[in-house]
Amino acid sequence: MSTNETYHKNVEPGAGGDGPSGSSGSGTGNGSNGGAAGSSHTNQLHHQQILNETTYLKPGAKQAYFSDEKVLIPEDDRTNIGFSFRKLWAFTGPGFLMSIAYLDPGNIESDLQSGAAAKYKILWVLLWATVLGLLMQRLAARLGVVTGLHLAEMCYRQYKRLPRWILWIMIEIAIIGSDMQEVIGTAIAIYLLSNKAVPLWGGVLITIVDTFTFLFLDKYGLRKLEFLFGLLITVMAVTFGYEYIVSAPNQVEVLEGMFVPWCSDCNSNVLLQAVGVVGAVIMPHNLYLHSALVKSRDIDRRQPKKVSEANFYFFIEASVALFVSFIINLFVVSVFAHGMYGKTNRDVLEICTNKSMYEDAKVSFVDSQNGTAIIDADLYKGGLFLGCTFGAVAMYIWGVGILAAGQSSTMTGTYAGQFSMEGFLNLQWPRWCRVLVTRCIAIIPTFCLAMFSQMEDLTNMNDILNAVMSLQLPFAAIPTIAFTSCAAIMGEFVNGVGNKIVSICLTIVVIGVNLYFVIVQVEKMQIEGGLLAVVCIFAILYILFNLYLVIHMAACMGNQRLMNSRWVQRFVLPSQNSFSIKNANSTYASDVTLVVGESATNKTVKGLETVSEKVPN
Repeated sequence: MSTNETYHKNVEPGAGGDGPSGSSGSGTGNGSNGGAAGSSHTNQLHHQQILNETTYLKPGAKQAYFSDEKVLIPEDDRTNIGFSFRKLWAFTGPGFLMSIAYLDPGNIESDLQSGAAAKYKILWVLLWATVLGLLMQRLAARLGVVTGLHLAEMCYRQYKRLPRWILWIMIEIAIIGSDMQEVIGTAIAIYLLSNKAVPLWGGVLITIVDTFTFLFLDKYGLRKLEFLFGLLITVMAVTFGYEYIVSAPNQVEVLEGMFVPWCSDCNSNVLLQAVGVVGAVIMPHNLYLHSALVKSRDIDRRQPKKVSEANFYFFIEASVALFVSFIINLFVVSVFAHGMYGKTNRDVLEICTNKSMYEDAKVSFVDSQNGTAIIDADLYKGGLFLGCTFGAVAMYIWGVGILAAGQSSTMTGTYAGQFSMEGFLNLQWPRWCRVLVTRCIAIIPTFCLAMFSQMEDLTNMNDILNAVMSLQLPFAAIPTIAFTSCAAIMGEFVNGVGNKIVSICLTIVVIGVNLYFVIVQVEKMQIEGGLLAVVCIFAILYILFNLYLVIHMAACMGNQRLMNSRWVQRFVLPSQNSFSIKNANSTYASDVTLVVGESATNKTVKGLETVSEKVPN
């Protein structure tokens, strides 16, 4: 029994509407009596408010990304067919948009730093971090496919007011941290490509303008927008692939670094780089993003076969997308592992002698040890190094790749911010206003930073921002596991015992690694006095809130002792017990525009879906 069939089992007769084929109700749960009752109430439904995931938005207000249309999944009349490339193509899009978060400038900088610090020794960490990311993204996508609600919308329904506000604030902090990396990376790329003609703060302003321009391109068609993101990923693959070819790293060492999970003679700095790779790859807001993007496909959730099919193809698409992102990250690590590992600032200056970028290199590659210190790599120094080593063309190609990475990730980051605000706050704002607010929340601090800081200050913030985002990971991972492990929410698609154990264990490992990274960064800051007391208080509150989420997750998984506890019922579980299937009883018919591939031929159909609109107080 699928989720929606489970929901309908407890729907009062006559709650159904007219489905696409003219039948009432959903699935087989209502039977003929339910169909007759549904027909008798058709006229009444037309005079009532039709409930769906946009119920609380103003009339005419549109959600981001898929507001006007959904992609139609082609039917295949052939029987016993196990795989269809036509269907895979129809499902292709959300996974690649999700994978862009694995390619943002923060990740690229983390890649080049790990290559410069550890050579190829921790490539296996990058590989397995990507695999762990895929497992978590799979859960997020399944939540959106099965329920028709993305993670933020589900949090709005499953958490009480205070915890969901805290969750929203934490996720916004993660989005701001990620966006700062992306915007700074884009500004550095523009700075390089313009030969320093455009200052960093000017690059930030350009990023604001062109991000708004690209975001409003979705009115020209969902598939065209997805094509734009695919084009930007292709640009990254070509540019960073070019750097990989011209640098020609040792292929045997690359393969050994990928598949031999060991790091001989690695010091604490290398260990910290490995931890930073994990923190940079697995981003909390990306789970919210992916769970929302999958809603852009027209999936009949009344049919378990269709839901299973969607889960299958979305997983394949996400696997391919993250494989592509891994290869691009591999290119970057290998280039700087081959060229920059073990080199000092003086070594680079000698290479840059008689090159056009020598004066810039003299300013950037300096230290207090007369040039004998190992290079402290960042995006800007990486571009100068490539220019000195392989010529100016390599530097400009690097800049183009960083520009594509920054521009694409700022757009998907804006979508994540919109989905977060729409879901957690149930906003009743017009779409342009939501775009403006989500952009300004992240852009204003970045602009101030770029206006009043030097290049070195901007690029050295990467570790701090990664630490900030690492702290937010539990606030995405724990709700994702909780909801996908709740039978009342997922129905027959609930996580099995094996899935629960694996996802929980992997989440504990990743969170533990990230917390270690945060602790190291805090120790580096040498905090003392009153500020240290504030940090300690925050740490205690942080642990307590994580404990609260864990209790909620255990209740979702069916722990009867917790669910029957008066304390848990009063302070943790939603007031109307959203875990009860009988509360998920609102049926609605929604008009959507379906798009077949990139065809200009659209048709409007009425799809019958079911969601829980019981909102906790």
